[in-house]
Amino acid sequence: MSLPHAILTALLEKPSSGLELARRFDKSIGYFWSATHQQIYRELGRLEKAGLIRALPAAPARGQKKEYEVLPDGRAALSAWVAEAGAPRPVRDPLLLRMRAAAVVGTAGLAEEIRRHLDLHRRQLAEYRAIEERDFPPERDSAEDRLRHVVLRGGIGLETFWTEWLTEALTAVGEPVGEQGNGRA
Repeated sequence: MSLPHAILTALLEKPSSGLELARRFDKSIGYFWSATHQQIYRELGRLEKAGLIRALPAAPARGQKKEYEVLPDGRAALSAWVAEAGAPRPVRDPLLLRMRAAAVVGTAGLAEEIRRHLDLHRRQLAEYRAIEERDFPPERDSAEDRLRHVVLRGGIGLETFWTEWLTEALTAVGEPVGEQGNGRA
């Protein structure tokens, strides 16, 4: 149910075409809520049909992209969703299950998979820190910026957790751990 809310959020930040939304998902919202271009376009149609968004009026031109904006009912729906109670979701990660299975069948090949995950999380952490440095200087202190920054800090915290935990996991399977991207000493 959250994809429509992610789209409403993005459109309230800036009216956009479907293509622009897809690009923005790839660069920001997609870090914590991913969607394919096809899913975004399908959801735009649903939101428009429901009267939550509309295509901005534009002079008809061949090949021109529709740009969408949020209508008052869309803003109200998003506000209601923000205020709803929700329960935390359990973590469902195949790597956790693989590690549990390795306790029963042995760890052959597991260290390499852990190293691969460690490298991916280290890269994501570095990317988040670069975004933080670039987009959140101390003088950016509006309420909106503080909320966006706390979301990014959540991502930094999660990636920090994963890099520390995966380092511990490598040690648990008897593998050397290094600080470089491949996890090897």
